[in-house]
Amino acid sequence: MPLRHLRPFPSARPGARALLRAADQPLGLTPPPPPLPALAPQGGEALRHWPVPAAPPLRALDPVLWVALAAHLGPAGEADQAPPLRLAAASGDLTLVDGTGRRLSRPELVLTWRWEPLAQPLSLRRRVLGPFASYESAEAAARRWQAAGVRPEIARRQDWEVWGPAEAVPPGAQASRLVERRPTRRLGLQLASSEGGQALRQPLRIEAPGGLRWKGGVYAGPFRLMGDADGTWTLVEEVPLERYLEGVVPHEIGAGAPAAALAVQAVLARTWAVRNRLRYQVDGYHLCADTQCQVYQDPRQASAAVRRAIAGTRGQVLGVAGQPIHAVYHASNGGVAAGLEEAWDVEAVPYLRAFADGPAPFVARTAVPMTAPVLSELLQGGSQAYGADHPLFRWQRRLSAARIRAALGARAATVGEVRSVRVLERGPSGRVLALEIAGTNGTTVLRRDAIRRTLRELPSTLFLLTPAGSGAWRVDGGGFGHGAGLSQAGAIDLGRQGWSVERILSHYYPGAGLQPLTGLGNAL
Repeated sequence: MPLRHLRPFPSARPGARALLRAADQPLGLTPPPPPLPALAPQGGEALRHWPVPAAPPLRALDPVLWVALAAHLGPAGEADQAPPLRLAAASGDLTLVDGTGRRLSRPELVLTWRWEPLAQPLSLRRRVLGPFASYESAEAAARRWQAAGVRPEIARRQDWEVWGPAEAVPPGAQASRLVERRPTRRLGLQLASSEGGQALRQPLRIEAPGGLRWKGGVYAGPFRLMGDADGTWTLVEEVPLERYLEGVVPHEIGAGAPAAALAVQAVLARTWAVRNRLRYQVDGYHLCADTQCQVYQDPRQASAAVRRAIAGTRGQVLGVAGQPIHAVYHASNGGVAAGLEEAWDVEAVPYLRAFADGPAPFVARTAVPMTAPVLSELLQGGSQAYGADHPLFRWQRRLSAARIRAALGARAATVGEVRSVRVLERGPSGRVLALEIAGTNGTTVLRRDAIRRTLRELPSTLFLLTPAGSGAWRVDGGGFGHGAGLSQAGAIDLGRQGWSVERILSHYYPGAGLQPLTGLGNAL
């Protein structure tokens, strides 16, 4: 998928890396391991989740990211088994080293799941806030809880959640639930062979001199197979930051973008990765490889132009006051950029504010904060805006009561049959901040990122809503994505006009400046 705007959507604790003993003896069959010991709570607090070793901190020189290529591997729900995990070398052999230092080299590793009994049951208890539509909204809730003296953790399961001690009082009026589990066994891996299975001990490291084939791509590694906070497993690649960008930049903005736009995307992807390195802290790695982070795919597919853009900005990030910024970006802003606080329930920052995104005549007639007449005029035209040739610069959708009810999921019962949909609040850019859905049983209000997360057919929250007959509404909108920060369509347009990397960045992030990664110091 060449461009981020063709998709509906776009954290590791400091610690030492575990060392593996590299013994050379073959990996033979051994008796099953003894039961795992119970894991004791720390500081008098019950365990919230399975303990996970910390990922290493990023180094300023030659930083290496731990990126999950696949998470939550293993049996789902209450199932006892799952299909084997097959790992194949692109060429040559894969070498597996387990926690005892035993090694095995094969062109393909076939790993099967095994349940290992605990010496005594483990008590897991946590207070859960959420679900949240995004990491950013979960992070904001976590900060509010932290301000009340709680040490929260952010986790992603099907949606984002915030975990705290079972007895903790939720912040404000935030809804919460208590999760309690008492597992008596833990999920492990074994190496399949014609003679049976060989139990493997964590940590599991995989070396792939000729690359690992995974989901149609080839990745250089090295790799780890790790247990996560849920007791399932994750396949993680240890990837240098600059190589990671080769797998991100072409899939986020498209390899055919002008050179300046590619370089801008490289700077932003680098900055975003550094600032979000704690995103999956609870599971012991830094980032994922899907749209909940930045899309990361086979780095070998990067074109010469992409590699030049990355090399030309090597080690450069966008910062303010010695800190990496919120380097958020999206496909198209529809002619008006959003403030950060319009996209998520977070505090505003000075370098991400609402503004009309176009040449001087367009800006003069597109006043921000935006009134309803100006918004209506913008959505009926706006062709002078930067990036106006994007396919979703203007769009129209039709929402029916039945489709809205289906999209509400579990909340549908509290709403009943949908009778009305109306905008309660807009931000300075004209984007919808609160959307009320009322029905025969009651009402619910979708806010900010939850609007698109629920009504997924809406490309953005920059829209006008009008009735379209009984139980139907017409939605006239503009842009694709949250609207804050860089508009990729705008950057492509400006790159074609000859704008420099620095000028494009200062246009979308006023007040932020390029600086070397090594200059961040304690920010890492």
